[in-house]
Amino acid sequence: MPFNPLEHRGIPMDRQLRTWRELDVPPIDPDHCDPYTRCRIIAMNGIEMEAVWFSHHMARHCPDMDVKRQLAATRAIESQQQKAVNWLLPGVSSVLETTLAYEQVAVDLTAWVARMEPDPYLKQAYQFGVLEDFDHLYRYANLYEMIEHRKAEEVVQGLTEVMPGRPTKFHHRDPVDNVREPYDRTQAAPLSKLHALTIMAAEQQTMNFYCNVGPEYMEPIARQLYQEIGLIEEEHVTHYESLVDPGETWWEQLVNHEYNECYLYHSFMRQEPDPKVKAIWELHLNMELEHLRIACDLLRRHDGREPEQVCAPELPDALTFEPNKGYVRELLDAQMDLTTLGAGYVREAHERFEAMQAKLNNGDQPPSERVIDQHRDMLGGEYRVESEGEHPVPSLRVR
Repeated sequence: MPFNPLEHRGIPMDRQLRTWRELDVPPIDPDHCDPYTRCRIIAMNGIEMEAVWFSHHMARHCPDMDVKRQLAATRAIESQQQKAVNWLLPGVSSVLETTLAYEQVAVDLTAWVARMEPDPYLKQAYQFGVLEDFDHLYRYANLYEMIEHRKAEEVVQGLTEVMPGRPTKFHHRDPVDNVREPYDRTQAAPLSKLHALTIMAAEQQTMNFYCNVGPEYMEPIARQLYQEIGLIEEEHVTHYESLVDPGETWWEQLVNHEYNECYLYHSFMRQEPDPKVKAIWELHLNMELEHLRIACDLLRRHDGREPEQVCAPELPDALTFEPNKGYVRELLDAQMDLTTLGAGYVREAHERFEAMQAKLNNGDQPPSERVIDQHRDMLGGEYRVESEGEHPVPSLRVR
């Protein structure tokens, strides 16, 4: 049945604050959970972190004390939601196991969004990015086996392939070539706005995660690989955040954020097999419905518009975590050798790309290449899991 979050009232704000006991949620069992349950947790943690930080930034630009107080009240609940979601991850999982799950999120979430995106330019932006996250999964899988002597397959459980994508060494581009053209807020489909927010938030959280956990390793190659891929995640945040129309007002952006949270909690609630986790998705959906109502009231009061002028009249089809092996393989065949030039895409290693590579590498192999070399030296080959066939490792055409 169609679900229009604008027509539903959620839990009143004065009943949303949770006690310490209520926030102390039991974590999932990493050895027996559905891998996509873990992916949904990681994705929603990123969404909640984006909601909190957007609210902070809006408050820093808002002179109205009443609005700042309302943002603070909602933000306190969003922060509790973020803690409840993120604390579903088990402490028994290593940082590298969680890293593999982060990259599984990046691959299958971005691939699904690319498949469903109606705008061809935005679709290309997601297709381009997914091949880079796909390669990050492969690099971390090799590191995981070297350090922990376990297979990445135990984490992704066959839902996502582990093999080379666009080589990570080719992800380092001149910053000006990471900026995309934004969608037009007056013309873009509501689904396109939700997609852009979702992928931006997921990549932003991945960037922050790598920035924080990378220095915790003693092994030099691990520290170096997290540093390299963490820098690429910053490029990805630039890539995706630039898709959002900067002409959207603060009030419009606030409504879009809250609507997107309703969309994702509703989507995940419908597909979640773990009853304890599903109950959290349902609870948070009912909280977000009230946050959306408050944001819509602020839009009316300060922007002079109705939420129906900004949001879709009903939620789109549920965002779904599912295998995307065939789709990713099609992209591997067609787009492995792409890089960016301005706001477009080319197959040539152009002057700015070559200059960036020369400055950054200074004649050395980057960590993403050395981790494969070290894996070969230690274990006699590289780690990869493929359903079928082999794919060549591409190189950009040098002029």
